[in-house]
Amino acid sequence: MKKVVIVSGILLVAVSVGIFAYIRRSPAPAYRTAKVEKGAIVSMVTATGTLNAVITVQVGTQVSGTIDKLFVDYNSVVKKGQTIARIDPDIFNSQVQQSQGSYQNAVANLKKARADVVDAGRTMERNRQLLKDGVVSQQDFDTAETKYFEAQAGVKSAEGSVMQTLGSYRQAQTNLRYSTIKSPVDGIVVSRNVDVGQTVAASFQTPTLFTIAQDLTKMQIDTSVDEADIGKVKIGQPAVFTVDAYPGIQFKGIVAQVRNAPIVTQNVVTYDVVITVDNKDLKLKPGMTANVNIEVMRKDDVLKLPGAALRFRPKAAAEAAQPPTSTTQRRISRPVGQQVYVLKDGKPARIPVKTGATDDSFVELTSGNLRQGDEVIIEQVSAGKKKTDSSRPPMGPRF
Repeated sequence: MKKVVIVSGILLVAVSVGIFAYIRRSPAPAYRTAKVEKGAIVSMVTATGTLNAVITVQVGTQVSGTIDKLFVDYNSVVKKGQTIARIDPDIFNSQVQQSQGSYQNAVANLKKARADVVDAGRTMERNRQLLKDGVVSQQDFDTAETKYFEAQAGVKSAEGSVMQTLGSYRQAQTNLRYSTIKSPVDGIVVSRNVDVGQTVAASFQTPTLFTIAQDLTKMQIDTSVDEADIGKVKIGQPAVFTVDAYPGIQFKGIVAQVRNAPIVTQNVVTYDVVITVDNKDLKLKPGMTANVNIEVMRKDDVLKLPGAALRFRPKAAAEAAQPPTSTTQRRISRPVGQQVYVLKDGKPARIPVKTGATDDSFVELTSGNLRQGDEVIIEQVSAGKKKTDSSRPPMGPRF
């Protein structure tokens, strides 16, 4: 009887130890996987920029004066040659009348000078004949000849005066025309910088009265691309962008220029990349900030795997590995080339791969023993850990 009790006790202790060891053993690791799939890999260069009209004309004035009338305002559609403003023309009309009078007076003086030439010429020829007949002296003939030459010089002087006054007259007429300000192009008035009654002075610098966008249906974005990315950007590449005014809409554009002039701001070098945009519905407005993605590379229908799969390494293997004590050991222990891991019999198995193009999430698979639909490990998670529901309050002590 005692032997049965002893054997039973030993068996009970052994079973208890086994159960305790089973409970305390480490749970098997768990892994998250993702499938190898076919699709497109698109590489983007991001940049920010400002929307502008392709051609913007600043309309100024070449004469000084007071704004008498305004015929357009903000957002007015104008045609080439249309009157958009007028400077008070009274003073210019007075200048035209004054210069016209001076010109007419100079013309009259020219006619008088030419008549004097004719008269002096007749007198000289008469004295020439009388000199031959001995009626007048040589001195009288010389005096008549001198007056003839003086009359000819007077004609030249009068002709110069006519040209001078004619130039003043034409200038006054031009200033009068300039007092009426006309649109140089077809377009839309973007800004107006003057009001009726305001005095503008064109003495030193032509003031800007209006800014006219020639065609808002065609716009451009001036973006700043970092020097690290500028080598990827080429003319003709497609681009998509968003603006804060329409957060749910993606607009399209095309790279039109990659300018070579560097822009240095606080030791940061960027380059201006111009993107042309179609704006037929006129949703986009000058000055809007655009968040641009330029498509610099695209490959369609290629095998791709998540970038996280290339970065994954099994935790157990990493913890078991001892740090190498020499350069030779480091070279031997370091894996050669790229690799991913797949599950075989519940354990990670390494597969060498070669990759190509990449974007923010996926990498092109160019070679390796993987097919579409195969699952690769992207993360090792601890088994047995339960997620805590943060929405439920912690349980307090029992009473």
